[in-house]
Amino acid sequence: MRILCTNDDGIHAPGLKIIEQIAKELSDDVWVVAPELDQSGVSHSLSLNDPLRLREVGPRHYAVRGTPTDCVIMGARHILKDKQPDLVLSGVNKGRNVAEDVVYSGTIAGALEGTILGFPSVALSQEFSMETRHNPQWETALKFGPDVLRKVIKAGVPKNTVINVNFPACAADEVKGVVVTRQGKRNQGFLRVDERRDGRNNPYFWIGFERIVAAEAPLEGTDLAALAARYVSVTPLRLDRTDDIFSEALTKALG
Repeated sequence: MRILCTNDDGIHAPGLKIIEQIAKELSDDVWVVAPELDQSGVSHSLSLNDPLRLREVGPRHYAVRGTPTDCVIMGARHILKDKQPDLVLSGVNKGRNVAEDVVYSGTIAGALEGTILGFPSVALSQEFSMETRHNPQWETALKFGPDVLRKVIKAGVPKNTVINVNFPACAADEVKGVVVTRQGKRNQGFLRVDERRDGRNNPYFWIGFERIVAAEAPLEGTDLAALAARYVSVTPLRLDRTDDIFSEALTKALG
């Protein structure tokens, strides 16, 4: 089995080494094509106005000066063009990708691009706590990642579905199990705009995040609830975002 690995944290990110270790539990034919620089939050952006620079950093390891989407395209269509990957893995992201994160995440986008190109694809993310922010508990992803992937592959991933896996912010022996979840929704109050001043007193801004106390517990069955309860969350996400229920109502409204 040929596996193509990518991420959004960049070619030198610790999580990329973790995804490679997980992949090597499944196959000895593993290739890594990752962004030259950190691309967190770029979503599914595609470089159309800038050239892509490709750099070989080692055997079967390449850096692309572009987005995770660019990396998967370059990996599949240029580097591995004679023998396509059987599986695309994106991650392991430093930090969870749940709820609305799936819209912003470059990690999810890397897996989505694999799905678009016709390959079974999985995004993997390691949640961290405030205490483990600078040293996520990668051993949790290492312990549970290979077995989760084996079972997902055995089940068979539908052509228009990407699998989103999140590991909880706890030691591996504290994980309570693995559950299939749905995408959750959280209070967007955690987003903030931080205004600052430069040396000439001109304003500039950072989009940032702040820790807020949840008004209520996350809904049961969601990715948010699973991580809070120390379960590995596995969420199948559809590429087709059509709202079938409202489509029927809209058809009647438009005559």
